[in-house]
Amino acid sequence: MQNKYLLEISVESVEAAMAAERGGADRIEICGDLSAGGLTPAGSLMIGTRANVQLPIFAMIRPRAGNFVYSNEEFAAMKKSIKLAKQLQVDGVVLGILKADSRIDARRTRELVTFAAPAPVTFHRAFDACADLQTSLEDVIKTGASRLLTSGGKQTAPEALGVLGELVQMSGERVIVMAGSGLHAGNIREAVERTRAREYHAGLSSVVANPTANIDAFEEEVRRLAAALRECD
Repeated sequence: MQNKYLLEISVESVEAAMAAERGGADRIEICGDLSAGGLTPAGSLMIGTRANVQLPIFAMIRPRAGNFVYSNEEFAAMKKSIKLAKQLQVDGVVLGILKADSRIDARRTRELVTFAAPAPVTFHRAFDACADLQTSLEDVIKTGASRLLTSGGKQTAPEALGVLGELVQMSGERVIVMAGSGLHAGNIREAVERTRAREYHAGLSSVVANPTANIDAFEEEVRRLAAALRECD
């Protein structure tokens, strides 16, 4: 029986990806350097995760830390990373581009969405750096992205559950709004009740320091979160 809610877990190692799968995740996001918010993973991480995990795998496409305003050279590098991810049988990609005025760069994002097809694209938390989230939601929808990962403009999702609920309602069936950042077994029920989102994203760094070095604890927290999410109405 398919779960009512989908749980995506972000990881930066093959071991953590395997632990997330064992713990009950529904999808894996692989990243390099999660301490910097996640960067494009090495090809070896994509290969190793694909070889050891049966779940759908999405790869972060972010050429550097810092802001999300990219040069032409960085934009070209993102295309190369998307091409590699598809060649390595990654199921989807996660990306986001802003203009210098902190608005969604819909034109260039749409170009990457088209380039990534048929793999789905998640527009990531670059969205949360935008001043007008409602307008930015419409811009994300125009890009053709399949889903939007957001913490509602705050550092963590629990700080913005009301805003997230509004975004979910506004999006309708046009794009999947996935709530993420700061979610764990202890607060997921409230997040579900207040946002009514169907997908949730977590890295669990708020409850497990350095998941890759604490695999057993990480797996247990994924299992607790997955169980709590299954129990939500």
